[in-house]
Amino acid sequence: MPESHSDPQNAGLDALLSGQDWKRRAALWCGALMVALAAMLFTRASDAAFAVFKQVEHHSPYWAFLLTPTVFAILAWVTSRGLQSTRGSGIPQVIAALDMPQAEREQHLSLKVSAAKLCLTVGGLLGGASIGREGPTVHIGAGIMHAFGKRFGFGNDHDSARFMLAGGAAGIAAAFNTPLAGVVFAIEELSGTFEHRFSGTLLTAVLVGGVASLALLGNYTYFGRVSASLPLGQGWLAILLCGSLCGFAGGGFSRMLLAVVDGKPRWLGRLRSRYPVVMAACCGLILAILGVYFSAGAFGTGYEQARSLVQGHAMVGQDFGVVKLAANLVSYLAGIPGGLFSPALAVGAGLGHNIAQLLPGVDASAIVLLGMSAYLTGVTQAPLTSAVISMELTDSSDLLLPILATVLIARGCSALVCHVPVYKALAMRLLPAPTSKPVPEPEPANPPVEPT
Repeated sequence: MPESHSDPQNAGLDALLSGQDWKRRAALWCGALMVALAAMLFTRASDAAFAVFKQVEHHSPYWAFLLTPTVFAILAWVTSRGLQSTRGSGIPQVIAALDMPQAEREQHLSLKVSAAKLCLTVGGLLGGASIGREGPTVHIGAGIMHAFGKRFGFGNDHDSARFMLAGGAAGIAAAFNTPLAGVVFAIEELSGTFEHRFSGTLLTAVLVGGVASLALLGNYTYFGRVSASLPLGQGWLAILLCGSLCGFAGGGFSRMLLAVVDGKPRWLGRLRSRYPVVMAACCGLILAILGVYFSAGAFGTGYEQARSLVQGHAMVGQDFGVVKLAANLVSYLAGIPGGLFSPALAVGAGLGHNIAQLLPGVDASAIVLLGMSAYLTGVTQAPLTSAVISMELTDSSDLLLPILATVLIARGCSALVCHVPVYKALAMRLLPAPTSKPVPEPEPANPPVEPT
């Protein structure tokens, strides 16, 4: 019987004309459009909420001692009423959901969780929390895409994972206006793998979200354009300093964060588990002290302070980086919804500003940018994402090689302090512990012969 060979051209034509494939594409594109609209709504609401906080603080900074602890306590109380999945960044929830059965994904990616994530993160910024909206946007985007996949009949594990990856990528792209970073983030951070056949679908989903963002918000660079260069000599010494110091700092932050999540030290873990509302209020009070007495940049995402440092007209002192790091840790310790990306970039900018004082002959803006990319790498241990996102945020492709060298050094230094990337480690804590099966007793080599 002759052997049959499939024609690649016919196979490609069948895939192109397949109604099921076009239905999948339509669901992805519609979902990406909704993710972009949700991300833009989230952006506007977050900016408006923090603007209200700044007005209250401008009237009297001491109002923060009442407003911030109260908001933290309310958020901790609300999230303990069946909304535990909204706590934290949201990226670990998406990573964990990729390895969960379909029935368990709902508790992390339902539309109810997505809507609550948006509202509660906005509430956190209303109280001045040192949190970002990028991680929550990934969570919201994955939840919206998950719902679209189910609605269009793509609810099996394989298709659902694809929709979640596309939603997370579209979310990060719309949050920062960084489409390339969205794709790289989905590959490097969310999935850890890359399917060749899915690459085009993922790109089109990000493209749809990016076009929608461009149409409504215009073409903008998040931190403004940076025109800087790093000559040989002191310039490359900046790479070594930023990569090592900021990498160690980011790894130290991640290790402290994971220790807190694991209930260490014990007295803090007991307080956090038994009295979460009181603990959140105490964290809000500490944040208010940091913001009122040390640096106003402790409140919020730190966007304005980081942008001023990147553009070379600093509006903060030398203590900004360290204070912001403490503010980020305290806000996460409170157990409220909120991301790490923007605050991490602000910490990195502050640390880069400190390092720039040691190298007066080098462009300070370039060192600040290296500090941002290095610290973000130290926290996430995702060097490619950090490099791409830093360049897209500042339109600084001229610094491609210095940034790549810096993030590689930072990745190695961070791994020495925190052995598992923070998002992966947090995701592992959301998955059920594997059940150990009893080991059967070995059979004897020469079994005894029963008497007849």
